[in-house]
Amino acid sequence: MTLYKQKDALKTNEGLYFSVIKEGLEAGKVLGCLRYRLQQKHWKKFNTTAGNQFLQQHYPHYLYYSAPIDAHVHAIAVDDIAEHYRPSKKLQSLLSCSSKDTVINDLILLCQLFEQQGLDTKNIGITGSLLIDAQNSDSDIDLVFYQRNCFQQARQIAVQLIREDKCQPLAEKDWQESFTRRDCALSFEAYHWHEQRKANKLLINGRKVDLTLSLPTKNTTINIYRKQGQITLNAKITNDHFSFDSPAQFSIDHPDIKTVLCFSATYTGQALIGEVVEISGQLEQSNEGHQQIIVGSSREAVGEYIRVIG
Repeated sequence: MTLYKQKDALKTNEGLYFSVIKEGLEAGKVLGCLRYRLQQKHWKKFNTTAGNQFLQQHYPHYLYYSAPIDAHVHAIAVDDIAEHYRPSKKLQSLLSCSSKDTVINDLILLCQLFEQQGLDTKNIGITGSLLIDAQNSDSDIDLVFYQRNCFQQARQIAVQLIREDKCQPLAEKDWQESFTRRDCALSFEAYHWHEQRKANKLLINGRKVDLTLSLPTKNTTINIYRKQGQITLNAKITNDHFSFDSPAQFSIDHPDIKTVLCFSATYTGQALIGEVVEISGQLEQSNEGHQQIIVGSSREAVGEYIRVIG
């Protein structure tokens, strides 16, 4: 059986490109998010709202309600998949190719720098536009890591490469562009403060690089969650070990709610153990009475956030 992993990409028979958001199958479908469409040799990139509108108008069979997560998402039946793109396989292919593409050359140089610091690039993959050959001269480099220790090692190396001036930190304009793209609920000053300490972004030859972590889904009992509405509260972080996972997970000291799950990359790694945060998101309750907060009920997480306040 084919294994569909988070961060993989799928091309449908109609030429639509989806990013996989959840490992495995649900009712014979892969849960995903529409990201690209190739139209007359030009790539069209979708955000959540535009993707939903496009599918509703042209391909409504890709709109799907997932009962286990109580959310409307995109889903692709296995029979509709024309091509399956795997980040780790694609990265190894790009690293062994001879190319005049500046984005690929920057990727190769970056991986060489990581390898010189002892990182095994066989444990990582490439996502985003490079995964499906949709890159242009301004494209970012998005690396995905499949082992927690490898990801943490890469963050440490990123800091070292910047210190040695082999790579560069993001400049003010880079942070501004990132903030504008994210369209998050925080002010720019708050966004910048949180982001710059995560050590998962850097520049190589002026090109933005993102480091993300993707681990296999744990085999746990599936609870059915139902949304209870928007909630905003303050709480102390009691566990940040899974703060860079996808979804990110934080434990808090609230009397009724112990878990915060974050599906938006904007708030991944947002807080450290012992810090007090303000959280705004969707309250959910399971069929067993367990409560949790979801931050990132859409990709842009409009009105939802995690913010350190103390």
